[in-house]
Amino acid sequence: MTAREIRLHDAPEAVRLLGEQDARLRELERDFGVEIVVRQDAETGVVRLTLRGSAARVEKASKRLREELDALRRRAAPPDERGFEPLNLDSPSLPADGLFRTHHGRVVRPRTPAQQRYADAIGSHDLTLAVGPAGTGKTFLAVACALRALESRRVAKVVLSRPVVEAGEKLGFLPGDLIEKVNPYLRPLYDAFYAMLGPERFRAWRDNDVVEIVPLAYMRGRTFEDAFMILDEAQNTTPEQIKMFLTRMGTGSKAVVAGDATQNDLPAGAKSGLTRAVEVLKGVEGVSIQHLTEADVARHPLVRKILLAYDSWDAKN
Repeated sequence: MTAREIRLHDAPEAVRLLGEQDARLRELERDFGVEIVVRQDAETGVVRLTLRGSAARVEKASKRLREELDALRRRAAPPDERGFEPLNLDSPSLPADGLFRTHHGRVVRPRTPAQQRYADAIGSHDLTLAVGPAGTGKTFLAVACALRALESRRVAKVVLSRPVVEAGEKLGFLPGDLIEKVNPYLRPLYDAFYAMLGPERFRAWRDNDVVEIVPLAYMRGRTFEDAFMILDEAQNTTPEQIKMFLTRMGTGSKAVVAGDATQNDLPAGAKSGLTRAVEVLKGVEGVSIQHLTEADVARHPLVRKILLAYDSWDAKN
C-alpha cells in the first residue's frame, strides 16, 4: 500500500478541481482503482488529498490529478507580458523564434525561411493553407502553433480532423469506439502531440475535450467557437468536404489546412479539395496560402534526396 499527498490552496480550488460533491474525485477512484481522502486544515484552509493504493495506481492517479491542477492554475493565472505561458511554468522564456517548449524542454522552431513564413502566417491569419511534400513540417508546426494558442488562452480547444479515405468515411465496420476507429488515420497528429505534450497529458486533454478528434464525416452541422482547427491530409478531401470543414469555423476560431498535392489517394478522376481550395481562396482577405518544397524537409536527410529523385523521374517520364 502506497500513499501520496497533493495540496490544494483552498476549498474553492478543490471544488474547481474535484467538482460539486467530489464528482470528479469519485471518477478518478473508479478509473485508477485508488482511494482518495480529502481533508481541510481548519486554521490555514489548505486542502490535502491523500491517495492510497498500489504504487503503480497511485503514481498514475497522482500524475493525472497534478496535470489537471496545473491546467486549472494556468487558466486562473494572469497572462504574462508576452501573452504566452510555457507548458512548464518553471521553464525559461522562449527564444524569439520559438513556437513551443515540449515537455522535455526542447524548443520547437521553424528551421527554414519558408517554415518561418508558414508559422508567421498562422499567427496573423484566421485560415492558412499549407501545401508541400512529406516531411516539411506542415503538421508539426501547426500543432506547435495550436498548443501555443491554447496555452495562452487565445483559443479554448484544439480540433483535429483528417479524411478517412480507406474507410469510406463511414467507420462503421472498424472495431471499438470512435477514438479507436480513427486512431490509425490520426496517428501522425497524435505523434506530434505526444512529442510536445507527452502521452499522459495528451490523453488527459483528449479525454476532457481540450483536444477533440473529429473525423471529417462527423463534422457536418457543427460549429467550433474559440477553437484551433487542424485538417491534415487535405489532398484526400473532395471539394465538398473541404468546403464543409472550412464553414465549421465559429467566432474566435483559427484553421490550418495541410496537405501534399502529390499524394492524392482519392479515386481516379476525383478532384482534390485542397487543389480546389487553393484556386478558390487565392487573394481572399484573411486567408494565407503557403507553399513548402523539398528544401524545407526536416526529416532524415535522405528523405529530401528521395523526393528529388522521384521529381526527377516524374519529369522524365
